[in-house]
Amino acid sequence: VKHFRLLKVLNGHSFWVSCAKFSPDGTKLVSGSFDKTVRIWDIKSGRELQLLEGHSDWVSDVQFSPDGTMVVSCSKDQTIRLWDVQTGMELRQLEERAKAITSAQFSPDGKTLASSSLDQTIRVWDVNSGLSLGHFRGHANDINNVQFSPDGRQIVSASHDQTIRIWDAHSGEKLNELVGHSNIVWKAQFSPDGKTIVSCSRDKTIRIWDTHSGKELKTLQGHANAVIDVKFSPDGTTLVSGSYDHTVRVWDVNLGHEIQRLEGHSNCVIGIDISPNGKLMASSSWDKTIRLWE
Repeated sequence: VKHFRLLKVLNGHSFWVSCAKFSPDGTKLVSGSFDKTVRIWDIKSGRELQLLEGHSDWVSDVQFSPDGTMVVSCSKDQTIRLWDVQTGMELRQLEERAKAITSAQFSPDGKTLASSSLDQTIRVWDVNSGLSLGHFRGHANDINNVQFSPDGRQIVSASHDQTIRIWDAHSGEKLNELVGHSNIVWKAQFSPDGKTIVSCSRDKTIRIWDTHSGKELKTLQGHANAVIDVKFSPDGTTLVSGSYDHTVRVWDVNLGHEIQRLEGHSNCVIGIDISPNGKLMASSSWDKTIRLWE
């Protein structure tokens, strides 16, 4: 059973922090904010290492590349940007007039990106050339998030249409549709072994699904408001979630029970991540802070 305590609070963003993600080696954190900036932080000291400026509207998602040398960010300004971690320089801009871009995620091999947009489209991009490799359509409303499967062969998407879809990452074929949430689905993520998917929703629930059959395996209840983000621990035994109810919660996957409730944020928690070794957690909030828990 994992129990977390507050390690430190990172202050620097001047508006809501939308997301914060760990680097592959666990030494750094990258954050995106409604203040239009991306920031890279040193976890040990809590010091800001880089301020990445260029987006002209709020930043909705950020992530380190699998090798840790680049950061991808995406924004309501309809662009996806790639940045050099060492220098803080913008390397490339992927632009497709597609309404606000809600998420952008590297494939496990770092060669492609998947992005989601409020235009109900998933796009796949070549990282080196910046060219679009294809569009997937099928959702009936805004797409809030996309994630690759651990083997990179599939993509899972979460939508305002209350469904989760699983796609073939290369052909764009819809492989499955997961139906059960009674409101907007904010996030969906594969488990580390790829056998299950976890999702969270405005309906206040977290759900675990069988990837192959699409069957709902468990419903986790406890949050008092919309659940905005949820993540598996690296070993797949634990989940962490963030909610409009201002709390972060830790769950036992097998039992489906809440293990711990972490309080301290003074506003909605809209981003969650766990370090690669599973020992640290980062929560980002509308209170303009990032909290690090160990």
